[in-house]
Amino acid sequence: MPEFLTLLPPDQAREKLLSSIAAAVDSEPVDVVHALGRFAASDVFAPHPLPEFPRATVDGYAVRASDTFGASDTLPAYLNLIGEALMGEAPAFELGAGQCALIHTGGMLPKGADAVAMLEYTQTVGSEIEIFKAVADGENLIRVGEDVAQNQRVILKGTQLRPAEIGGLMALGVTSVSVAKRPRVGLISTGDEVVEPSQTPRLGQVRDVNSYTLSALIEKTGGAALRFGIIRDQFEALKGAAAQALSECDALIITAGSSASTRDMTAEVIRQLGEPGVLVHGINTRPGKPTILGVCGGKAVIGLPGNPVSALVNGYLFVVPVVEKLLGALPKPKASVQAVLTVNLPSQAGREDWWAVKLVENRKSQIANYEAVPIFGKSNLIFTLAAADGMLKISADATGLSAGETVEVFLM
Repeated sequence: MPEFLTLLPPDQAREKLLSSIAAAVDSEPVDVVHALGRFAASDVFAPHPLPEFPRATVDGYAVRASDTFGASDTLPAYLNLIGEALMGEAPAFELGAGQCALIHTGGMLPKGADAVAMLEYTQTVGSEIEIFKAVADGENLIRVGEDVAQNQRVILKGTQLRPAEIGGLMALGVTSVSVAKRPRVGLISTGDEVVEPSQTPRLGQVRDVNSYTLSALIEKTGGAALRFGIIRDQFEALKGAAAQALSECDALIITAGSSASTRDMTAEVIRQLGEPGVLVHGINTRPGKPTILGVCGGKAVIGLPGNPVSALVNGYLFVVPVVEKLLGALPKPKASVQAVLTVNLPSQAGREDWWAVKLVENRKSQIANYEAVPIFGKSNLIFTLAAADGMLKISADATGLSAGETVEVFLM
């Protein structure tokens, strides 16, 4: 019989695992142009203000705002045009009272100017410019340091660098940034019936799915997945492969066959890999009850069910948080949408259930933009997840959900 200790709720099990591993992540410098999706290993501070000079945000005339006060269509202000602020150059002149200068979007304001009158509200009359609309001090311009002040912290340690951060760093002239090294996560598949995807399986055999779905999940999260092959259902072979993988990686994932004996073998291997060994043997959730969480020598070791759907769903629940902690990633909300459930979903009280759902446009009501259509299938049917847009959680204190309820769908 399989040995299950007291089943823990997923949140409690995850916290127990994460609190037992350290987020001591090594860093490495990378060129910012190659840093998209990486995680900042330290805070980044602005070496200078941005912008470094006052810039116009419209085409028009650089003016002293006080010279335009009271200007209107019927009583315009008249200013003397004394020059043009050329793009890419600092103006060599200074505005005095009653003067203005032609300026273009992004151009540097001349000294003495504190606003820009939009071209649409002006008219040229000889050497003078008629201003038909008053402007306030600071209108239609960006002041020095208005975006970023010198020495301001612009990126927090643990921030995942998106296109906006890449652009911001380039604007500051920061072309290299220190990022967390990608944590190496080892993957071992077990089972006498499992063969490589490139092989043609005999009757009774199946292709390895879990190594590849979990590798993709790890890479998407920011880690580096290392596959250590398929190990037969032999204790010493699995123990040796696991020990080697753990010595080369920052974390280890073992996906076991569906039989009780292989699950127990995985748990025993984890116990022998290092202290403290198995922390959690059994999660109070469906799919994925047989999941094993352990820590060996400070490194997370996770035993996932062999069924592809169970393995991938619990990969989201446990593998992703481990990779994020190893990266030192800042907490961020999970992407989700509100949807109206289309059918009744039963559940067992005291157990957290996860359902794959398809999102379709909701044309029936204004409650939510989507309908959540459950995809029914057993835990070894990978295309139930391939057809899904997200996962729906039924909490442990519920006995199910009713059709027509508004639910939260976590996007995949």
